[in-house]
Amino acid sequence: MTGFPEGAPCWADAMFADVEGAKSFYSEVLGWTFGEASSEYGNYTQAYSDGKAVAAVVPPMPGSEAPSQWCLYFASPDAAATAGKIRSAGGEVVMDPMQVGTFGTMLIAREPSGAVFGVWQPGEHRGFEKTGAPGSFAWAEVFTRDNAKVDGFLPRVFPYRAQQVDMGDDPEAAGMDYRIFGLGGSGPENAVLGRMGMGEEFPPEVPAFIQVYFGVADCDEAVAKATKLGGRLQFGPMDSPFGRFAALTDQQGAAFAVIDMTTTAGEMPTTTDV
Repeated sequence: MTGFPEGAPCWADAMFADVEGAKSFYSEVLGWTFGEASSEYGNYTQAYSDGKAVAAVVPPMPGSEAPSQWCLYFASPDAAATAGKIRSAGGEVVMDPMQVGTFGTMLIAREPSGAVFGVWQPGEHRGFEKTGAPGSFAWAEVFTRDNAKVDGFLPRVFPYRAQQVDMGDDPEAAGMDYRIFGLGGSGPENAVLGRMGMGEEFPPEVPAFIQVYFGVADCDEAVAKATKLGGRLQFGPMDSPFGRFAALTDQQGAAFAVIDMTTTAGEMPTTTDV
């Protein structure tokens, strides 16, 4: 497959204390199958949908007490150069660029308001082999309490074009601040990432984070499966012009969202270049 353009989400993985429990959960909710654990790389285990790589799970490093969470990676042709841009734009490089065998080079960073993300410079591992369909990555959003910091940071690190979304007169969207970052032109087909301002509905102890959306054939069915297995519904299901979606945490506390992109409602919002 062809590579991902710089700044495009290209991979997602998650760290779980109970990897087998995570595999059982996502097998049921998203229909994933899993490959063999790679002992050489910390028992990193890829997930597949229809035989195509869509994500990975891994246990924490020995002695680590990191919470279970999903990490989204953005494509870069030069991870070291991207690390420099992250620092100069006010972000923090948590883990310096590290070559992962012949697969590629990765780094972990934190944007100025606190959300953690990854950068992936591909080698043999190009990234997602399937996107925008049930069982695979569909969308992502940065949730933050400091919109200005995120809005200033992202275009300095990646070649993004930003658009502010006009929420119109929708009472449910009153006070909502949403921005879209895209690559290339300004149309919705070029959007790769959203930024959502966190309001009072988020408890103060919830830090900034990146929400990863996975496609499903039926949002309500996916929610029912997730909650039956010990997951928690945080928001939704809700209809939108982009699909019917819901935000969840799995049984180990990792946040994610599901979206049925075939079930849409309402008109697409207008946007303004910023």
